Formats: sequence, structure tokens, C-alpha cells
Amino acid sequence: MADPQMVMFEAEFRQINSIVEALVRAANASVAFIIDKNGQLIAAGGDSDQIDTTSLASLTAGNIAATGGMAKLLRENEFSTQFHEGENANIHIQLVDNRVILVVIFDKKTSLGLVRLRVKKASEQLVTIFQDLAKKSASGGTQAMFTEISDDDIDNLFND
Repeated sequence: MADPQMVMFEAEFRQINSIVEALVRAANASVAFIIDKNGQLIAAGGDSDQIDTTSLASLTAGNIAATGGMAKLLRENEFSTQFHEGENANIHIQLVDNRVILVVIFDKKTSLGLVRLRVKKASEQLVTIFQDLAKKSASGGTQAMFTEISDDDIDNLFND
């Protein structure tokens, strides 16, 4: 069964961005991303200007899906952590609460051990935020948001 579409509220979005930025600094990483399992970028921190974030997000989600298939073949629930080592760049991928994917790109200026340690702490913080968002969505928090919008507001939105 697919997860229902999650609504992102501004307060939680700011918290997520803060965690991603802190992770980049604490892990001495180049870039960190949060993406959903459909491949949509949620948040990015660090120097992402030189990276095609749309392609990276899509490819990462595909990678997670493929790895999930391998896990099922081996009778595992999931492989929640992946690491790819290159000549100049390394990628650490962490599935967070089976909801979102945390991607950290780093180079030789830092170590995998430090990245793993910082990712663990960030993941714990992100789990709390995404569980709270899921509760808000399930309890009708999105309905309350739309009850404040009147027909006049909608008409004014489309009037020039």
C-alpha cells in the first residue's frame, strides 16, 4: 500500500532545512539532500549549485526501490543504508523511517565514520518531524488549512 501524500507545513520545512544544513557542517560534507521515495527533492543543504538535483533525486529513489527489491529476495525488510565510494566523491544514502531518503555527498576531507555518526543523529531528528507530519495529515490538519480559504479568496487569486 502506498503512503498517503504528505503535506509539508512551513514550520516543519524550516526544521528540516536546519537539520540538513547542520548535518553538512557537522559531517564536513559537500551536500546533503532529503528526498521522498518518489524522487521529489524536499530539502537541500550545502553547495548544490553544481549538481543536477532533479536527476540525483530521481536516481536515488530508483536506487532505493531496486535495493528494496533485492532485500525482499533475501527475506530482509529493507537495506536502510547504502554507501558508494568514488575517486573524488562518496555518497552515503540513508532511508529515514521508511518515509524519506537522506543523501550525503562528501569527499576525502571527511571520513565515512564521521558521516555515519552525524547521519544517525540527523535521522533521529528527522524521524520525529516526519512522524509528527504524518500525524497532522492523518488528523485532518490539512482540512483545517483549507477551511480558512473562502470562495472570495479563490476568486481574488484568479482576478487580475
